[in-house]
Amino acid sequence: MIPSRAQSFQDRAEAGQLRAAVDDDAVSCQVLTGMGGVGKTQLAADYAHTAWGNGGLDVLVWVTATSRPSVVASYAQAGVELCGADPKDPDRAARAFLAWLTPKAGQTPCRWLIVLDDIADPGDLNATSEDPDSRHSLWPPASPHGRTLATTRRRDAALTRNARPPIKVGLFTPDEAATYLTTSLAAHSRNEPADYLATLARDLGRLPLALSQATAYIIDAAIPVDCVPCPHDEGECPSYRALLADRVTALVDLAPDVLPDEQGVALAAAWSLSIERADRLRPVGLARPMLQLAALLDANGIPQDVLTGEAARGHLAAHRIATSPCPAEEPALVSRQDTVRALRALDRLSLIAHTSDTPHKTVRVHQLIQRATRDTLTPDQRVHHARTAADALRAAWPETEHDSTLAQVLRANTDALTRHAEDALWYPDAHAVLFRAGESLGRSGQVADAVSHALYLAETARQRLGPDHPDALIARNNLAYWRGEAGDPAGAADAFADLLSDRTRILGWSHPHTLDTVVNLSHWQARAGHTRSAGLSFFAFYGVCLDKLGPEHPRTRSALSHLATWLDESGNLAGAADMFAELVEICLRTVGPDDLETLSARKNLARVRGEAGDTAGAVGAFAELLTDCLRTLGLGHPETFQARDGLARWRGKAGDAVGAADAFADLLADHTRIMGPDHPVTFSIRNNLAYWRGEAGDAVGAADALAELLTDCLRVLGAGHSFTLAVFGNLCSWHWAAGKGAEAIATCAAFFEDCRRALGPEHRHTLTARHDLDHYRGLAGAD
Repeated sequence: MIPSRAQSFQDRAEAGQLRAAVDDDAVSCQVLTGMGGVGKTQLAADYAHTAWGNGGLDVLVWVTATSRPSVVASYAQAGVELCGADPKDPDRAARAFLAWLTPKAGQTPCRWLIVLDDIADPGDLNATSEDPDSRHSLWPPASPHGRTLATTRRRDAALTRNARPPIKVGLFTPDEAATYLTTSLAAHSRNEPADYLATLARDLGRLPLALSQATAYIIDAAIPVDCVPCPHDEGECPSYRALLADRVTALVDLAPDVLPDEQGVALAAAWSLSIERADRLRPVGLARPMLQLAALLDANGIPQDVLTGEAARGHLAAHRIATSPCPAEEPALVSRQDTVRALRALDRLSLIAHTSDTPHKTVRVHQLIQRATRDTLTPDQRVHHARTAADALRAAWPETEHDSTLAQVLRANTDALTRHAEDALWYPDAHAVLFRAGESLGRSGQVADAVSHALYLAETARQRLGPDHPDALIARNNLAYWRGEAGDPAGAADAFADLLSDRTRILGWSHPHTLDTVVNLSHWQARAGHTRSAGLSFFAFYGVCLDKLGPEHPRTRSALSHLATWLDESGNLAGAADMFAELVEICLRTVGPDDLETLSARKNLARVRGEAGDTAGAVGAFAELLTDCLRTLGLGHPETFQARDGLARWRGKAGDAVGAADAFADLLADHTRIMGPDHPVTFSIRNNLAYWRGEAGDAVGAADALAELLTDCLRVLGAGHSFTLAVFGNLCSWHWAAGKGAEAIATCAAFFEDCRRALGPEHRHTLTARHDLDHYRGLAGAD
């Protein structure tokens, strides 16, 4: 039985492609492929009805191809009616029909179309070499007089070989979705606002089957597409969109009582057969748990590493043991290759899109497939799977974000996971991925968003875990830090003072978190201009460590380093140099000359001596340090790069600007080769190289280099990142030095606007930019 045309059939782009392909004499078989619900059957039915109605066919056979017996039965019926075959032998009757499609010499050929609808397994139609008589091919023959049209969710190569090119059927376009909803509802005297319909289409992911069943539900239930809360319904909005957004309402409950357009299954069940078949593909039993993880993440794209990492493989192994007939056995190891094969199995059944050419968004899943999958999870499964997905995200998140696109995708996946299973991320404690997402926001330059995220975590942790829970204290620590970075150092200092009091009460003075809070408090006191308070905090911190732990304890050494750094930043270079020298001696005695801590202390001592005026001494100290770093750490170690950076910088400050520029050029080449062009340190080296080129007399070259660097910073770090803003300011200076006053003022004006927009009017970067803009404008006016 050929399905009727859909009541509001859309003449989509795929319909035109189908007509062109099937009417092409060079193509004998055409395959429509796509996920369940995109309208493959309706497209095939529309073509079949049109071809029959135009008188272009003598024979039309519609075959439900979900299994080999179903195909054989349809062919056998045609064989009985057209060839007089014996109905008692379906297999022979089917072969007789397929043979009849190729006319013998002298016979008048007939024009035929065979539609193989919803091929579930391409193997059902293929012949087998073991028993060709009983397992013959069920593909209709290639013929100039006939055409075959197949629909399937599968993407196997076996379906598209031998002149069977596929047409991929996707979602409605926004215009097609809006037209469908408007036409379908208008047919029942329902005229809804266009913006409501566009939003409904977006909520349903523009999936044709979902739109069809949604309109039927809306019409049957006589509910509005959208509405505002009414006092008579106690604030409940009885709209379809409200029901769709309600996580308590299962998708199965949103199907109409009677399905439209002769549809056989409700939306919630549209993919069940595909999932079952994918789970039977090798590696057996992995497709469903893989889809359950993907259903909790971002529908728009999931990095493959998230779904193939250790956490995901452990999840798949646990699923195998759960389905094993011997539950006591150890979980079978799931290899990374098998996890990829599980993704490919889901892709073959069109349950996901798995594309290797989009490395950060390798896996995409339609939002309603996700919804239908989540609806099948028990509460315990949802918690377990959500924690597993969070583990997988955190493990895939690099500690240093060199790739801003990857970081953004990971944040989007964390947001999606939070929307789908927020409770699970707070039980039994706050998952680390929540904190990592906030840190990523701030490090990418989105400081205001980092503050908002930190505030959400702090308030949620207090409500869910209690004010004294360790995670609640960590959330407060992060909120205080990002408030300071957003331009409120005084507020940050006050918040850290309150946090110090609570951490001392709860954790004790010697806990690492308490001591870290002392350091943060002192830092933000200094940033807020409370230099004396900051100094007292640092000295108290060091004094307590020295008294309780002794001078050689790691925590005491760290406190001494912090105190020396504060003295340096406060302008007491002599005191800072003395303390760094003392720290070097202690490190030599306790951890040895080749330890990273010793090398770092030597680097700081060399730097402070240079800042105190001994540039020659700084050059000599950095040269010795570089020799030791190369010997112990090698060329590619970050500490070695820092030693080279310090040596080049102090050579320039000692009067050799050309030598400094040459050294930074060599350093840039090595760092780019080893760490990549978008590494933050690579950007810093490019900034330094531009500066020393300018100091060597090439102001135009410096400005050009900084303009290129700014473009890359905007691409990788974003407009609000502190380094991007610093490059902006440097570019203004070198434009002016190059005699390009107009460019300097224009750049500085843009810099000021970016600072004000990203950081606020009172942030230190904003105030500096405003001062520089006024300065350049004043100089231009004086000229």
